Amino acid sequence: MIENTVYQFAVPTMDGEEVSLNIFKGKVLLIVNTASDCSFTPQLNELEQLRQAYAAEDFEILAFPSNDFGGQEPLENNSLEQCYRGTFGVNFQIFDKIRVRGVYAHPLYKFLADKKQNKHVSAVPRWNFHKYLINKDGVVTDFFYPFTKPTSSRLRKRIDKLLKQLSPI
Repeated sequence: MIENTVYQFAVPTMDGEEVSLNIFKGKVLLIVNTASDCSFTPQLNELEQLRQAYAAEDFEILAFPSNDFGGQEPLENNSLEQCYRGTFGVNFQIFDKIRVRGVYAHPLYKFLADKKQNKHVSAVPRWNFHKYLINKDGVVTDFFYPFTKPTSSRLRKRIDKLLKQLSPI
């Protein structure tokens, strides 16, 4: 079932293609809106630490750069990817820059933020590094505000719990 899951969405890659999120079926996902020039930007390093900690598990981090908050993501395409991969050394999925709030928000983010659509949480990103946790079935299960560090025990416990759950997919 794709309805009420993130699998119903396609998202833009850095090379201008669209990729369906159903390529991540059966994995726990942490979806994060990011920015390279924000006080929370050191979380990129922590997100990479989290990725490494769960490298042997069915877990993926999906980063969506956004310039929605204070113009803190001025970079585009290759510059953006070079910054994230070179400066911050991240190896998780980085997608093309999108809008994450407001009328022009990408449909994925409209879904993530709206309980009427996702059936579980109501949480519009208030700043960069807002995090959504998705179970192996593509269902939004939780969210974390920007001040919650990716390496926090609270977040890791939730990831561990979701990884232990069996998926009917």
